[in-house]
Order: sequence, then C-alpha cells, then structure tokens
Amino acid sequence: MSPLFIPKMNQDKVKELLQEALDENSSLFLIDLQFLANNKIKVIVDGDLGVPLSECVRISRNIEHNLDREEEDFSLEVTTPDISEPLKVKRQYNKNLKRILKVKTEEDTFEGTLTEVSEENIVLVWKAREPKPIGKGKHTVEKNKSIAYSDIKEAKVKIIF
Repeated sequence: MSPLFIPKMNQDKVKELLQEALDENSSLFLIDLQFLANNKIKVIVDGDLGVPLSECVRISRNIEHNLDREEEDFSLEVTTPDISEPLKVKRQYNKNLKRILKVKTEEDTFEGTLTEVSEENIVLVWKAREPKPIGKGKHTVEKNKSIAYSDIKEAKVKIIF
C-alpha cells in the first residue's frame, strides 16, 4: 500500500457498533456522530437521567474493541453535550423539564421554565411585570408561550449558579 493512500474509515461499521452500545441502555440517545480529519471519531451521547462516565467508557470500548487498529488507525472520543451548547434533539427537552430555557425564534426570544413537552411543541412559563389594567403601578402576571419545534432557531438551558 502506498503511503499516500489513506483508506476511508468504515463509517457504517462504527454506526452499527455505536447503535449496538446504545441499545444496551434505553435511557441513552445519540446527539451527534462526527467523522473528522485524521480518522478521528467524535460521539456525543445524552441520557434521560444523565450519562455516567462508565457509560461513555462502555460505548467507547464497544466501538474500539470491534475495530481493527491494524487495518486503520483512529482516535475515538465519546462525550456528553456541553451544557453551554444548544439543545439538538427533541428528547433533550424532556430531560430539561422544570429548567429555565432561553429560546430564540425568528421573531423573538423567550426565557422561562419549560413546563410541557409534546411531539409538536414546548411550553415556557415566566413571570412579567405589567402595568395594572386600572390605576397606576405595575403588577406581576404569569405568562406562557407554546413554541413549535419548527419555530425554534436555538434553545439553551440557562445556567444558574
């Protein structure tokens, strides 16, 4: 084999091994799978109840131990989503029920507590100060907004310390 020829990694085999590992724990789900330069594989998984380090190790081993490094060299990273990254899949919304989300749509930005998740949309609830209907001053009212997934441009969990 000439040194200039670099074989393309068997991506289907990696996908198959990843799915096999995810099938062993139904609370886990795939966020992203990337095949990067220099045969680097990056897997991002999340879980309904979080993802313990032991599960990342188990997934990594299932992929690594079933690929032949003699055939093709690769590096593998199995990780969980960064808390500062936007939510990417619907299942992440269920995981973040009762948390505060900042949701951007084409027209507006909403920030509130995620109270409902359905197949088509999410519901945010927040408190706002508004002028009283009669008299002077303001009062606090509870607002809510139903937002269709198709309208969401970006949704992030608000980190509160």
